[in-house]
Amino acid sequence: MRTKLEKVGYANRIFALILALSVVMSLFLFRSVQIHAEDEIPAYSGKASVELNKNVPGFTADEITTSSFESYGELDKLGRVTTALACIGQDLMPTKDRESITDVRPTGWKQNKYPGVVDSDPPYLYNRCHMIGFQLTGENANEKNLITGTRYMNVEGMLPYENEVADYIRDTGKHVMYRVTPVFTGNNLLCDGVQIEAYSVEDKGRGVSFNVFCYNVQPGITIDYKDGSNKLSPETNKAVDANSFIITGGDSGNGSVRSSTGSEASDIPAGTTYVLNKNSKKFHIPTCDSVKDMKEKNKEYSTKTRSEIIADGYDPCKRCNP
Repeated sequence: MRTKLEKVGYANRIFALILALSVVMSLFLFRSVQIHAEDEIPAYSGKASVELNKNVPGFTADEITTSSFESYGELDKLGRVTTALACIGQDLMPTKDRESITDVRPTGWKQNKYPGVVDSDPPYLYNRCHMIGFQLTGENANEKNLITGTRYMNVEGMLPYENEVADYIRDTGKHVMYRVTPVFTGNNLLCDGVQIEAYSVEDKGRGVSFNVFCYNVQPGITIDYKDGSNKLSPETNKAVDANSFIITGGDSGNGSVRSSTGSEASDIPAGTTYVLNKNSKKFHIPTCDSVKDMKEKNKEYSTKTRSEIIADGYDPCKRCNP
């Protein structure tokens, strides 16, 4: 009997040892992957985004599909958003106007106004950023899809990639795999930025294929990522009157969910027939949402006819179909 018990006890010790080694190796591998993911993102150097993995998205064969779907990860224990994944087709794109999202207060929300530094009206630092943009899946006040992001990350970083995907889907009727992964350092409540991956399915990436990181920064503003608190950078304080800055701590700043608030219809000159985007070479009706997304330097207010604008080399917007 003693011999059998000794054998059982020995076997249990071996099993416990193997289990402990497995846990240690798992933690080591997890830590290695985490370190690798952080190390491959270079420090911000003046550009709103940077390519990762030679711009090749990391979708596996099992993930790629032509069936439209959207999936949003559960909030983590700190209330932070996690990865959002979708196969986007025209059937997921919105058919109704965007609704209010002010009820959602994502982590790191320490709102302030910075006139003369933040390019919006009002000049709020933070936006409630859709991880997967409203124009792609029509999500409104979904707390699993809203993240605290600077105006700069929202418009200069994320918007161009979102527009590329939206235009492709509208033009072709095909599908795009789309994944947005927020990157947090430690227990910080404000993300360092987001990784965006996209891959057009039916043409195997020939239409759309990218893997980028968009930085959650705002030039001229110093941000504490632990809680999202912020202040005017010293060098900016010298160039701009600090007394013009308004510390609100309020709940505004939702008006720009991948959309500028600085170009309302009332600002458009009388007699304007179409608004041209000199950068994308597309033209829009004055009330098109895309007009709000444009930088002022890219806008041109035209009084020409539709046929004249097309003859000038512009293409009609696929959103407003002028």
